Amino acid sequence: MTLPSPARPAPRRRALLILGIAGGLAALALILAGGYAAWVLRSSRPVLAGSLTLPGLSAPVTITRDADGVPTLVARTRPDLARALGFLHGQERFFQMDLLRRVGAGTLSELVGPAALELDRAHRLHQFRARAAAVLARQDDADRALLAAYADGVNAGRAALGHDPFEYTLLRVRPVPWTARDSLLVVYAMYFDLQSADGAGQRLRAALRRRWGPAMAAFLDPDRTPLDAPADGSPASAPAMPDSLPDAEAHAGAPAAGALPTPTPAPTPERGSNNFAVAGRLTGTGAAMVADDMHLGLSVPNIWYRARQIVRAPIVPTPGQADRGVPALDLSGVTLPGEPYQIVGSNGRIAWAFTDGYIESGDLITLDVPPGEPARDPAHYLTPDGPRAFGMVHDTLCAAHAGCRPLDIRTTIWGPVTGRAPDGAPQVWRWSAEDDNAVAYRGMRALESAVGVDAALDAAHRTGLPQENMLVGDRDGHIGWTIIGPVPRRVGLDDQVPHSWADGSHRWDGYLSAAEIPVLRDPPGGRLWTANGRVVGGAALAVLGDGGYADGLRAGRIRDDLYARDHFTESDLLSIQTDDHAVVLRPWQALLARAIAARPARADLAAMAPYVARWGERARPDSVGYHLVHAFRAHALSIVFGAYARPLPAGAAPPRMPARAAWAVGRLLTDRPAGLLPPPWRTWDSVTDAILDALAADVARAGGLRHFQWGTVNHVGIHHPLARAVPLLGRLTDPPDLPEAGDTMLPRVAVPGFGASERLVVSPGHEDTALLDMPMGQAANPLAPYYGAGQAAWVAGAPRPLLPGPARWTLTLAP
Repeated sequence: MTLPSPARPAPRRRALLILGIAGGLAALALILAGGYAAWVLRSSRPVLAGSLTLPGLSAPVTITRDADGVPTLVARTRPDLARALGFLHGQERFFQMDLLRRVGAGTLSELVGPAALELDRAHRLHQFRARAAAVLARQDDADRALLAAYADGVNAGRAALGHDPFEYTLLRVRPVPWTARDSLLVVYAMYFDLQSADGAGQRLRAALRRRWGPAMAAFLDPDRTPLDAPADGSPASAPAMPDSLPDAEAHAGAPAAGALPTPTPAPTPERGSNNFAVAGRLTGTGAAMVADDMHLGLSVPNIWYRARQIVRAPIVPTPGQADRGVPALDLSGVTLPGEPYQIVGSNGRIAWAFTDGYIESGDLITLDVPPGEPARDPAHYLTPDGPRAFGMVHDTLCAAHAGCRPLDIRTTIWGPVTGRAPDGAPQVWRWSAEDDNAVAYRGMRALESAVGVDAALDAAHRTGLPQENMLVGDRDGHIGWTIIGPVPRRVGLDDQVPHSWADGSHRWDGYLSAAEIPVLRDPPGGRLWTANGRVVGGAALAVLGDGGYADGLRAGRIRDDLYARDHFTESDLLSIQTDDHAVVLRPWQALLARAIAARPARADLAAMAPYVARWGERARPDSVGYHLVHAFRAHALSIVFGAYARPLPAGAAPPRMPARAAWAVGRLLTDRPAGLLPPPWRTWDSVTDAILDALAADVARAGGLRHFQWGTVNHVGIHHPLARAVPLLGRLTDPPDLPEAGDTMLPRVAVPGFGASERLVVSPGHEDTALLDMPMGQAANPLAPYYGAGQAAWVAGAPRPLLPGPARWTLTLAP
């Protein structure tokens, strides 16, 4: 008997069957992938409660967290505290720490792939990974012990996770354990973030001099302007405006569109911050009050990690009483994951705060070569002791999943070769970050335990960090300012342009002693402030130099806000931090209003007039007028400075405009000197027309004036570092991209992805009324129960307490 053959499905049915199976498999794959992702996230959450063993502790450490995840650590010794803080950082911020150490070392591409190779190439020139090992050996025994305890805590914290942080799964890379050396690399990463690593500002200043002569260069890139607001009250002066350009430029005839200058990028936001302090006689408690908001690039998670850290020394209990201990150290503020020390905050007796100092921490050297050697690739260079052969470091750049390539670095006694002069001669950036005193922690330990302003200022002068303005106030009412970090003694370098150092007339002669570093203490007005501009003048300014100070707009507004009242509470200082009043743009609003009125035939401009007239002087999200004034100024700076910078030998990319050049551009557009017309324009009206055309094009691209509100371009813009590369990750990690108030020229610094990384207001001894907020809160894991806590309050500028709230979770770390 023959069995019948099974029926074969029709082709269409077969195709549908295949598609169904494929769809089912795809859905299953998505479910499995989603389930695996959820498991990774859940497994990598920090441990919040219970008991864990932490080897190396001398006694148990108690960690309580409030509802926002802010911890209070109570330990018996400072090394135990460092070990426990490392445990928390390793649990909650290891990937962030890994990025920082790799930025400092120039090995970021080993983690994230070839996209970071060029950044690594630039950073690897400075060989900070090798320097860190030598500098670590120079630290005090106590600091090496703290760094070692912290590193052990970090690695124990990461090991206690159920899975490595989710970013490593996305990158398909295994994390590398933390070492004490890595904490130094984090400091070097901050040098890269806060300072020039190649002397671009000095190159631009030299190029302006070569093209336009010293007088015009000093006007376009002024060393001081009437906008300066130094805290020492030193005079602010204006550089002279030349009568004419040094050589005749052809201005006849309107320029063809193709001949118009390439706009120059406007100044970037100063990486620096605001801080200010008032003396105790201006507060209700008699204690000084200190405010700080450090402006940095904003990411997920935030750069800082909040903590209250207590060392409770044991005492002998009296009969019938428990050994409760007494606080030997009580620190409240923010820490930097990667470091065991508190960065800013209060210890109950002093409060301290930082902003970027912008002193001259580097100088560009143009090397002289011996006769007979090629200028471009010589074998030797000249020094005060005669010719020397270049050194050579053979290194390797490696990228994850992409292999390695060699990197050869030419070195000199002053540092690595970082570029070339216009004639091809090698140039070296002599940078204080490369010296052995660039990282010195003993001052940080002394600062944590300082009992008054004088002790804090002394601690600052024993600290190696990127050179910062440090403001400090104590509970006795005193306030003070100085530069924290080493200050080079620069000889023959006042003009801040590249020089040859071959004959010794231009050089660094070591570093200033503590007695030589400028200090301001208890000024008569009872107020101190810094905002990245120059803080002092005269001889003090001469020894600090000018590393690209800010234009004084923020500092001037903060000064005026401070002198607008004679009594201060914490809320009063927070209101200064969140001040979005744009008084500094009044001259630009007037320029725009006059320009519009002078062109009545242009309907597009006439439509802007009511908004400009009623602009409100505030950088608020719903303001069309503020956006118009801001954009008019931005185009003016870009177009006018770009015209002067166009002939400069700056390579393919146009040079970045110095911050204080904005004053010069405003003066030119106001005075309209015929002899200084930027080539190739023939009239100042044609310059203004170009600026207005650019503004009108902006409005048209936005869809009209109704859609030209400030909030359409000024929004939160905070993203996870991998969000742009990994589809949909931002939906899980990033906060709402809401419109926000503020701008870079106002005390309330806020532009997309950049702004106040924290806002702190504290009066030492009165921490219970102190304020602290920061974007995105404590957590890096999106499934942490307090992920993003405080973000809404930070956007709104609402007050939040410095001290942690009631304990919600308690974790005990036992030896």
